[in-house]
Amino acid sequence: MLTGMQIAVIGGDARQLEVIRKLTEMDAKLSLIGFEQLDHAFTGAVKEKVEDVDFSEVDTIILPVPGTNLEGKVETIFSNEEVYLTDDVLSKTPSHCTIYSGISNTYLDTLVNKTNRRLVLLFERDDVAIYNSIPTTEGTIMMAIQHTDFTIHGSTIAVLGLGRVGMTTARTFQAMGAKVKVGARKSEDIARIIEMGLTPFHFNELVHVMRDVDICVNTVPHPILTASVLAAMPVHTLIIDLASKPGGTDFRYAEKRGIKALLAPSLPGIVAPKTAGRILANALSQLIEEELKNERGKQK
Repeated sequence: MLTGMQIAVIGGDARQLEVIRKLTEMDAKLSLIGFEQLDHAFTGAVKEKVEDVDFSEVDTIILPVPGTNLEGKVETIFSNEEVYLTDDVLSKTPSHCTIYSGISNTYLDTLVNKTNRRLVLLFERDDVAIYNSIPTTEGTIMMAIQHTDFTIHGSTIAVLGLGRVGMTTARTFQAMGAKVKVGARKSEDIARIIEMGLTPFHFNELVHVMRDVDICVNTVPHPILTASVLAAMPVHTLIIDLASKPGGTDFRYAEKRGIKALLAPSLPGIVAPKTAGRILANALSQLIEEELKNERGKQK
């Protein structure tokens, strides 16, 4: 149970509703910031504006999966107001206050270092990332069907990266009858791709490999589908970029060539917000409960 814990949930999409539900069931007290347009009420949760919250009593801050943007702005689907996580806000929190986010960026890293607060990135946990790869893959399949005029079965599909999402995506497309080839850099990843019965290739071979690809799924958060690679791809190729913004695709050149390229970094929150929210809620409740036990242990 989280009795006595004061938690601020700042912004987010429908996934956060499952987080709020879980934490209130565990008897935590929640301040909901950026949720004034949410019709649903949760016992033990109060909708507040950021300036009205007493952050000196906040033990935990929960951010949306993307965290903040590079100016500190937090995405708020259930509010028209702009909400920012700032140095002023964090410096008011107790020294033990922990911030939870899906991912981070230079702004958030700098902010927590400056205020000497602990930042926990949920998507760096293997369990969260693996569970989350399931709705991500389902969303990728949905987009592939919606934006092509051919079947997945028999198509040639390239998956870039063999991380948690890449592995699930490649395996699922293979099960649907596609001819799947997977790109990686590490020799151990190449070995795993072979073990999975898929066709491996090194990223150095991208230009050659892309010449016959029908669908390309990118999971690499760095520029990888450059103009030179895109120039070698068939015009009918569909690119689904799952990497965090701005993705790994040169979208300007893709449009110039007439290649449909879609940036879809938050698919779980779009196609399966309840499932994706429960994944986050379960991880968060366990982590915060451990945090509470540790803090109480220090006080004894």
